[in-house]
Amino acid sequence: MTTVEESGSGESYRAAGVDLDAGEEAVRRIGPLVRGTYRPEVMGDIGGFGGLFDIGQSGYRDPLLVSATDGVGTKAEIARQTGRLDTIGWDLVAMCVDDLVCVGAAPLFFLDYLAFGRLDPDAVEGLVSGSPRGASRRDVP
Repeated sequence: MTTVEESGSGESYRAAGVDLDAGEEAVRRIGPLVRGTYRPEVMGDIGGFGGLFDIGQSGYRDPLLVSATDGVGTKAEIARQTGRLDTIGWDLVAMCVDDLVCVGAAPLFFLDYLAFGRLDPDAVEGLVSGSPRGASRRDVP
C-alpha cells in the first residue's frame, strides 16, 4: 500500500481534517481479518483503490459477473448504541450475498466502504470483524 505521505498529498489531507494516522492504524488492524478470507483468485492486497480478482483462475466457463451493493441503514446506530459493531459487518455481507443469490449468482469477493466523520480505528475493527464470519457462513471467500 502506498501511504498518503509517500504520494506527496499528506499535508493537504491533514489540512482538510483527515486523520492519516488513524487510517493507517485501521488498515493495519483489519488486514489480518481481511486476508483470512482470501481465495487463490484474489490478487493484490488491502489498502488499494480497487479489488483485484483473477476470474481466469476460478474454473468458470464463460462467466458472467454480477455485482451488488447494499447498506445496513439505521441498524448501524443500534449496533453503536449496544456496542455490537461486529453485527454490522455480518449483516452487510448477508444483504449483499442475498442480492446476488436471488439472481442466481455465486459470491466471488466482497468490497466494503466505510464512511466516518471522524475515523475511529476501534470502530473500523469492530465493523470489519463481523464480515469474515458472515462471509464464511454464506460461503463467500
